[in-house]
Order: sequence, then C-alpha cells, then structure tokens
Amino acid sequence: MADVARLAGVSSQTVSRVSNGSTGVVEETRQRVLAAMKALGYRPNSAARALKAGEFRTLGVILFTLSTTGNVRTLEAITHAAAGEGYAITLMPVAVPTQTGVRGAFTRLGELAVDGIIVIMEVHLLDAATISLPPHIQVVVADSDAGERYSVVDTDQSEGTRLAVQHLLDLGHDTVRHLAGPAESFAAQRRTDAWRAALEAAGRAVPPVVRGDWSAESGYRAGMLLADDPDCTAVFAANDQMALGLLRAFHERGRRVPQDVSVVGFDDIAESCDFIPPLTTVHQDFAEVGRRCVEGVLKQIRNQTAEQGTTLVPTRLVVRASTAAPPSR
Repeated sequence: MADVARLAGVSSQTVSRVSNGSTGVVEETRQRVLAAMKALGYRPNSAARALKAGEFRTLGVILFTLSTTGNVRTLEAITHAAAGEGYAITLMPVAVPTQTGVRGAFTRLGELAVDGIIVIMEVHLLDAATISLPPHIQVVVADSDAGERYSVVDTDQSEGTRLAVQHLLDLGHDTVRHLAGPAESFAAQRRTDAWRAALEAAGRAVPPVVRGDWSAESGYRAGMLLADDPDCTAVFAANDQMALGLLRAFHERGRRVPQDVSVVGFDDIAESCDFIPPLTTVHQDFAEVGRRCVEGVLKQIRNQTAEQGTTLVPTRLVVRASTAAPPSR
C-alpha cells in the first residue's frame, strides 16, 4: 500500500479508501491510484480486511449429498444468489448425517471464518432428538420441517403433490399409485403424506406405497412391478428421475403412456420435456429457494438475531403428454 501511495503521490489512507470503494475520493485521484495498483500488481489483502471489519463476505453451506437433483440445483441457486450479494461460498459436505458430523462441519466452517451458514438438510434429523445446531450462529435450513426452532426455506411439497394427484383424479382415474423416495428423506415423506391426504380427501382407495431411492434405476424396478397390475392406471413419482425409469419399464412391458397408464413426476428437471412422452411434472423454483436462503441468512447477519419459522416457495403443475384419461374398461 505504501508503494502504491508513493507511485500515485497520495497518502496510504487514500489508497485504502480507493481499495475499499469508499466515496469522497476525487475521480482523477482514484484513477491515478488504480493505475498505480495495476502497475505494481497490488491486490488488497481480503483476509486482513475481513479481520479488521469483522466481516468475511463468505457463507458456509453444509449438505449431505450432491447426488440428488434437488440438492445440486439448490446449491447452484445459493451460489448465484450469494455472488449477487458479493459473498463467496464455502462448501462443507458431511459424509454421515449425525450429530457429530454436523457439529464437526460447523466447527470447521468456524475455523474457515464464515459470516453465516446454510444447511441443506434433506434427511430427517432436525426434527429428532439426535441432532441440533450449535446456538448463537446465523443459520438458515433448506428442506426441513424444523421451522419451530430454526429459519427454514422449503418448496411447498404438499401443494405440489396435491396438484399432481388432483390432476390425475380429474382425468378420471380411480386412484393413484405412488412411487416414493427414500424413507429417511424429509421431502419424500412430505410428498407421501400429501399423496395419501389427497386420496383420502377425495374418498379414494389408498394403494400400498412403492419405494425408490430417487434414481432412474429404482424407478425402472418399480415400474416392472407396477406394469403387472392391470388396475394401475396412474402413478405419481416423487421425482422426475424415478419417473424416467417408470417410462422405460412401462414401454418394455407394453404398457403405453399415457394411453394405458399416466405418469406424473416432481422437480421439472430440464430434460423432463424431452422424455418420451414429455413428462407432466411439478415445477420447483430452486432459484427462489436459493435466493430466500441467502436473503434469510444475510438478514440474520445484519441484524445479529436468529429467526424461526418456515418460508414456503410455491410450486406449480406443468402438464405435458404423459397424462391422459384412463383406458375404458
């Protein structure tokens, strides 16, 4: 900084104000300082500035897996939203979703100096006695039902599922089979509960749940079983990847979609409109989830207060060619 000041013919304080983007510096002087910085290869020491200001301009993100579409798209949205606010992201994966694993991630992020933390908590943990987040930390949780203790941002899983089931019932199907996600997943459980509630509200029979693991392969295995049931005319899959496996299985077993059986997914991944046939699915606004997570944690950081409650991001049904009226008996 002293070298820049000498070359530009200004004080070190003026160099500091220019590097911090402060106002009150004459434009001609600011340009002279910037030219000196460029000539000398000077770059402000962000770590030193952070220590002095007590603000690191970095958010930590804790998550348990990058293998699911929802987690990847949520993380991408958080990264973009944070960058728009001038914040970087430090990612901290947790191999085993336990109290020890989560606390270790918080400790490590504390050592790396972050201003706040976003937790993508897909699995059932925060609603159990086995885990809690360290106190006095600015934190927002995505994809959880722990809004009574933390600030939570989630897609409106229940409404999206209700729209999917009601769409199939309105087409004339007697009931709707459900290909669920893994039992430990909060999102999967919320969608299963909403599917059951929608059928019960309509006075329809509630068939046994078929469970997958979010993968297309598990959807294929489930589809090979469901294809043997002549009464199966409609299936709501808990995500688009499993719906893709269903479509393949039904095709191989000679069950035409949608003439013989209708299929609805959940997520509205970019490829869903290119499935054969194009998939009717529930659209999740991952960009809005990420934006609200960042907005929520920055609000806590600036106010130095923890917040509670759940913010739901709306979903909508995208109707394509994979659903139709059931075949005539």
